[in-house]
Amino acid sequence: MKKVFTGFISGWFMLLCLPLLVVAQEQPAGKINLEGQWKGALTVPGGSLPIVISVTELAGGNRFATLDVPMQRIVRSPMEVQQRGDTLIFDAQQVGCQFVGQRSADGKELQGIWQQPGYKTPVTLAFFVAPKVDPKNFKFPPPYRVEEVTMSNLQDNTRLNGTLSIPAGAGPFPAVVLLSDIGPQDRDATFGSYRMFGELADYLTRQGTAVLRLDDRGVGQSGGDPTSTTTADLVKDAQAGLNFLRTRPLIDFSRLGLIGHGEGGNVALLAAAQPLPPAFVIALAASGVVGREQLVQRQAEAGLATAADTTKGAVAGAQQQLSADVRREAAKMRADGANVAQVETFLAQQRMQQRAEEKKQMEQLMKQQRAMLEIIRQTADNSQAQAIVANMLQQYTPGLDQAVARTSAAQMTTPWYRYFLEFDPQPALLKVQCPVLLLNGTLDAQVGLPNLALLEKGLRTNKRVLVRKLVGVNHLFQAPAQEWPLVGGQPKPNFSPLAQEAIRDFIRQQVAN
Repeated sequence: MKKVFTGFISGWFMLLCLPLLVVAQEQPAGKINLEGQWKGALTVPGGSLPIVISVTELAGGNRFATLDVPMQRIVRSPMEVQQRGDTLIFDAQQVGCQFVGQRSADGKELQGIWQQPGYKTPVTLAFFVAPKVDPKNFKFPPPYRVEEVTMSNLQDNTRLNGTLSIPAGAGPFPAVVLLSDIGPQDRDATFGSYRMFGELADYLTRQGTAVLRLDDRGVGQSGGDPTSTTTADLVKDAQAGLNFLRTRPLIDFSRLGLIGHGEGGNVALLAAAQPLPPAFVIALAASGVVGREQLVQRQAEAGLATAADTTKGAVAGAQQQLSADVRREAAKMRADGANVAQVETFLAQQRMQQRAEEKKQMEQLMKQQRAMLEIIRQTADNSQAQAIVANMLQQYTPGLDQAVARTSAAQMTTPWYRYFLEFDPQPALLKVQCPVLLLNGTLDAQVGLPNLALLEKGLRTNKRVLVRKLVGVNHLFQAPAQEWPLVGGQPKPNFSPLAQEAIRDFIRQQVAN
């Protein structure tokens, strides 16, 4: 009996729930107020299912209604509501079921018939006052299924939690696993108000691709220790994600891909070089150089952006003063009768000098970073390496707190850090034979465009590699600031539509082949 019950449920309720706004109905005479929640038990072969229909009366005589079936993880699946005389019709078209009934005289029950093709059963739903919802936090459900999932990396028994979003329709659907950049991140790759993976997952699911995004080890409800996790461990996690998708009935297991950002792009390419590879890989700003060189670049860029009461902060202040001096001098030249060409020549010369100074600062910072990383490479004992590096950090950054220096030094001697120092992405690239899309933004200051050429060279035996440079896109794959949408009158960063479309088109191409 249990098998019959399970089969019935999976064949009925685990169908697509496409959100639809309630269709406007003409205001009938004697309109029945249904505001609230209606709860009951649906009898099915082998047992029963608790169900909840929530109804909100809207202005103009319309209604918004949703269906919840907690045991089947169906949450806020919208229903169309119609009233014909005293008869009420709740229609969940995409689920394939309908409830037709009437409200009791005391208004406390809905009594009627629940039906779906080949099956009907009486149902009574009792009225409950709906819990209050903060309008600021209210969101219409997305037009696809969303499921909280848990899986394990069986190679080291690490639990991973995340979100699986599945498109509207009967499937099977192509699917991807999203892999984050350096450092432990949540499933949405949240950076301030910007949710890189949350936005990408929403876009791709609406476009017909299922998306699995996971909390990194040690983040959220995922287990593991991020400080002891190496890039090799992350490859195993990517494989665990693919294996999980292969077990899902609505997923096309022959069309599973990996989308990785930064280090995640390298993880995706490494997984593609292993047995049972993904069907395709999309690498967003992956690196083509040895790990320590990538760290040198990133840390030097971070050093330039850092402003505190440090030497770098003083330099930044001096540069701002220099810019102001240049503007004043240009204004003086115009007042003294200099023509446009003379002023532009002066400004161009000043810009060249400023770029030369910035380049000099960058080279100095990179030299310092290389020196510290070389100490770590040559000093196996962590305590000894940390003491030396902490001292170097304080020398390079006058005024840096000793505790902060020690913390930074400890982070630079973790298992992940030591592994990444020696990580070379090139050897595995020759083994990648699945289709690959390499994307890089022209404004990426952390993983520059030369990495595309290095990756393309490493993938030279693969005839199915597509390389694209996205103009105006930065390392976080954000569109240029002037293209950000206004939210509450303020510009809000968003995932570049240009990048979204490139990813979507590449996936569709793989599905079509």
